[in-house]
Amino acid sequence: MMRSESGLSLISALWITTVLSVLATQFLYSIRLEQRTQANFADRTKYYYAAKAGVEMAIAYLRADETDFDSLGEIWAQPITNQIDDGIQIGRMLIYEATIVDEGAKANINTMDSDTLNRLLEFVGYQQDVNLGEEEQTLAQQIEAAKPFRTIPDLGRIEGMTEQLLYGDATVTTQTVSDFQSATTTTSTNAFSSANGLEQGVIGGLANYITVYSTDKNTSADGQQRVNINQADAEQIRQIEPNGQTIFEMDEAEAVIGGRSYDDIGDLLDASAVSDELFDQIRDRISIDSEEDSDRININTADEEKLRDLDGIEDGISARIVAHRDQNGEFDNVDQLKDIKLITEDEFRNIVDRITVVEGETIEGLININTAPAEVLLLLPNMTEEIVQAIITRRETSPEEPDPSLEGIEGNPFRGITDLLEIEGINMNIFKEIAGRVTFRSHGFIITGLGIDANGKTVAKCDSVISRGGSEIQFKQWRYY
Repeated sequence: MMRSESGLSLISALWITTVLSVLATQFLYSIRLEQRTQANFADRTKYYYAAKAGVEMAIAYLRADETDFDSLGEIWAQPITNQIDDGIQIGRMLIYEATIVDEGAKANINTMDSDTLNRLLEFVGYQQDVNLGEEEQTLAQQIEAAKPFRTIPDLGRIEGMTEQLLYGDATVTTQTVSDFQSATTTTSTNAFSSANGLEQGVIGGLANYITVYSTDKNTSADGQQRVNINQADAEQIRQIEPNGQTIFEMDEAEAVIGGRSYDDIGDLLDASAVSDELFDQIRDRISIDSEEDSDRININTADEEKLRDLDGIEDGISARIVAHRDQNGEFDNVDQLKDIKLITEDEFRNIVDRITVVEGETIEGLININTAPAEVLLLLPNMTEEIVQAIITRRETSPEEPDPSLEGIEGNPFRGITDLLEIEGINMNIFKEIAGRVTFRSHGFIITGLGIDANGKTVAKCDSVISRGGSEIQFKQWRYY
């Protein structure tokens, strides 16, 4: 009996010892797991602040950028790598990296016209369904109807939008820049290397080329607010004086107003100095063959002073009538007065950076010719591969004569819109189509900061959308992951 009881006691003791061992092991494991969790949380927190330090360093670079242009040859466009103190473990350093991406290097989906959108969709591999019903909308029409978008991923909600179409698939997508060229113009077929780091012969999805964040100040290169030719009064238009040169007299300013509405600043080149309203007003008082003592004024012989006798014609338009007659010969009929342009090509070149058709302190959707890759530049009207390659070559090649103002900056960035006229192949007809769509600077950027451990692994990442279109840098979006 005693032996039996001793055996039971031994077994009970062993069971208790086993249970306690298991509980102790689980407890120690829980403690180690908790410690590891806390350590991981501490590490993620530290690396988050390291990533944030990268963003702050990038912002400091942008604040220090005092040039009146933004190009890929500047310091801010280079990757940033640095370290900060751990803050907990003495002597340990945390690595961070940061990159600044100019959103002006992309096409703004919210301001893109339907023709450009269709060309871009074709470029990234979209094929229109030929069996689409009359009441069904194309993908481009759905995108147009859904504007404005807050973020690029918002396009994923559009019916018919696929992940491959939006983000690309390098294993499937094999179109080349030449394929895009054939969709935009028929004047060239040779492919050239992409300027945005994509592998030649492979393109990405829409997200590679579009943005919703591109913005620029609506000011001239010297910081003056541009004049909105669709809203300004005659006196404001008269004050457009590049280098102190008077472009518009009062009657010409009135003609600018009479020619509204302008869809683009290039439309000003097509505006007539003698509007239909003014012509109807003077028609009964002009001729091409009247005698000097006639009640009508002979527009083929009258000097500027005589022409100013006509109501609505003052110093500006009278001078343009005489200049047009001297250059082109006598008028065949009075209707040809309406052929006289309100502004010359040289005058347009001088004021192009001082006028706008957009109201407000900022303007959205301009493409930065200093940073945009070939694929985006080809979206501009009448662009060919040769012209685009010439633009990229110009901005990447240092000027023949050293320019002190470009010290520390690689290449030869465009300093103004009119610099495009120096590019072979860009004539005034092309320039007027693109002048209102491009810029040489940017104020919308995406900054990415990374917190990286000693093994080179990214532990934390911060994305920040910022705008420096105002007096201070503004955060538009912030994301941590």
